[in-house]
Amino acid sequence: MSKNTEQWGSRWGFILASIGMAIGTGNIWRFPRVAAANGGGPFIIAWTIALFVWAIPLLMGEMVMGRKTGLGTVGAFRDFIGKKYTWMGTWIMVVCLAIAFYYSVVMGWCVKYFTLAVSGTFKPGMGTEQTAEIWNVFTTTPSQTILFHFISMGIAGFIIYQGVTKGIEKASKIMIPTLFFLLITAMIRAITLPGAAQGLEYLFSPKLHMLAEPQIWLAAFTQAAWSTGAGWGFIITYAVYTKRKEDVAGNCLIMGVGDNVGALIAGMTVLPAIFALSPTVEFANEALAQGNTGITFIYLAQLFTRMPLGNFAAAIFFLAMAIAALSSLLPMVEVGVRNLMDMGHDRKKATLIVVVGSFLLGIPSAYSLNFLDNQDWVWGIGLLVSGLFVAFAMVKYGVEKARTELINMPWSDYQIGKWWSTCIRLFPVFFVMITGWWFWQAIGWYPDNWWAPFEVFTPGTIIFQCAIVIIGSILANNWLADKVGPGRDITAEEDVQFIAEERA
Repeated sequence: MSKNTEQWGSRWGFILASIGMAIGTGNIWRFPRVAAANGGGPFIIAWTIALFVWAIPLLMGEMVMGRKTGLGTVGAFRDFIGKKYTWMGTWIMVVCLAIAFYYSVVMGWCVKYFTLAVSGTFKPGMGTEQTAEIWNVFTTTPSQTILFHFISMGIAGFIIYQGVTKGIEKASKIMIPTLFFLLITAMIRAITLPGAAQGLEYLFSPKLHMLAEPQIWLAAFTQAAWSTGAGWGFIITYAVYTKRKEDVAGNCLIMGVGDNVGALIAGMTVLPAIFALSPTVEFANEALAQGNTGITFIYLAQLFTRMPLGNFAAAIFFLAMAIAALSSLLPMVEVGVRNLMDMGHDRKKATLIVVVGSFLLGIPSAYSLNFLDNQDWVWGIGLLVSGLFVAFAMVKYGVEKARTELINMPWSDYQIGKWWSTCIRLFPVFFVMITGWWFWQAIGWYPDNWWAPFEVFTPGTIIFQCAIVIIGSILANNWLADKVGPGRDITAEEDVQFIAEERA
């Protein structure tokens, strides 16, 4: 049995932490832009389908691995499908931590803008030029970006240091209801603005004929994969702390749907505000085409100045973003901490190693927006590979065996049918479609130097960095497999005995 003795205090503590894991800044500043760029209504339809055929099946697979093995990503792959596949768990851990390095920087931006709003920086009458200047001055001042990166990583480290129940669960029970309250408050303010209805119509108009466009489906599957945390290793890690009598299917359905609801609330905040406060529809469309960072930190900051109580609204919005970022940063750090704990370190030492290392390795992203953009570009694809590895593990173990023996338990509120097994088996097809399209598009953008490993946005930089991690993980396979201590292996016979004892 694993030496791990930490557990979630309640089912809802685990679910709230998991929803927090899924709802990050990508839901608030990525989803509205991607939805708008892909027709609104048809994208939401495709995105909802992707949730049930891609994201939720992967979340269930991860939860199965974490609960059965009682180990983080490295040990989970070792014990679930065999020692020679340990490197896949190492890959997932490294990719997750690589994202944490720069994600802490993004959280720092949110914290900084919250302080700007509270201090009254966004004055009535400000134009995009002034808010762009605020953004440019901040992001080109390393002392500021590194300071707020340090603050963000410090907050995450403090919470993780406290442990699962007193740290992550306690924080999530406060953060997630607060996050939804702040988002709903901002949404109500946005949709009550004159002209906001045009933004809602843009977001929800069905336009069913657009569902024939492959681009919409590819964008929807990509958003579903990235926003829910499917394949990140989060749920493998969080599932280690679940109690024996846990509903895998029900919990994962709540996580996935909760993530989508959070994204929709964000969309119903951002798009109506942009349309309501833009002088023309063309101006609004141009703003939506600016990109993630432009909309949130430049354009929306300017829009808030044109609202009554604008600084208050801005403070609510950027505080919500900071909380969303923190709730996603916590499991990133915990993935690394859990793996170090599996290798014999106590939580306090493991937390210090991961937090200090993440801060130092995140400094280049805090120093340079180009470096941060490169890391986001590379490890976004890395996450899709991680999802492929989880699906491979399910197939190797036996999807029907996993479904009938590890998911559909007598105490489960939901009994999952064979659709789950089919979705897992189809994952390689989804993966090839999305990554193939991604690389095809990227090669078209860089026809002469697509192979260049040191450019910001090229297929070559993805291949180069991913190859380094894969080779390193494979070379360290046996060493890490031996380094990780014993986990647990709950057999079907033990489950039968447990069920009999429960009924007695």
